Amino acid sequence: MKDLCSIAIDGPAGAGKSTVARIVAEKLGFEYVDTGAMYRAYTLKVLNMNLDPENRDHVLSILEDTDIDFMENHIYLDGKIVDDEIRDNKVSKQVSYIASIKEVREKMVEIQQLIAKKRSVVMDGRDITTVVLPKANFKFFVTASVEERGRRRFLELQSKGIKDITLEEIIGDIARRDNIDSNREESPLTLTEDSVLVDTTSLTIEESVDRIISIVKEGRLDCSTQ
Repeated sequence: MKDLCSIAIDGPAGAGKSTVARIVAEKLGFEYVDTGAMYRAYTLKVLNMNLDPENRDHVLSILEDTDIDFMENHIYLDGKIVDDEIRDNKVSKQVSYIASIKEVREKMVEIQQLIAKKRSVVMDGRDITTVVLPKANFKFFVTASVEERGRRRFLELQSKGIKDITLEEIIGDIARRDNIDSNREESPLTLTEDSVLVDTTSLTIEESVDRIISIVKEGRLDCSTQ
């Protein structure tokens, strides 16, 4: 199918890439696919079933019996909307290990690539530019300092009434996740040579979105299925 465009956005936890990607997709009329939310949804199921999230066999025991999908800006886990539940801090603490398991990643990547073959997409995650959509029309790496990412996450949790965690703990969790994501054997987080770096430390959401959209509009002359 012609005229399909794919925008791949990678970056570390808390950089704002999901918020930016969602708005970019809305403004361009593309389908937004939050791949990180898929791993969070699977982590949520593992925890809800009282399985050990650090036991590979436990994690894989439910993989083939799990359905994850996106519809109308919601993520569904086995037919139920789990937009809020997947953002719980207990999920944040466990998702990096589960997302590092080869079989889990292969299953999620398969779903993600099928979506991109049917629709113009904005897809964000940790390995979109390298593994999921290596031939995407546009590639971006959205990041921010660890301190700024921790501050944003802390304010988000505070706004939701979650008071039993400190800023220092959150920064420590993010640094630990960065280390896992960047050094894992399976699909590590990497800034590719053909990705545009967008550092959001001192940028507003609107400024980050405008920067990406301007690049896309300048280069969107011959989009095709990737």
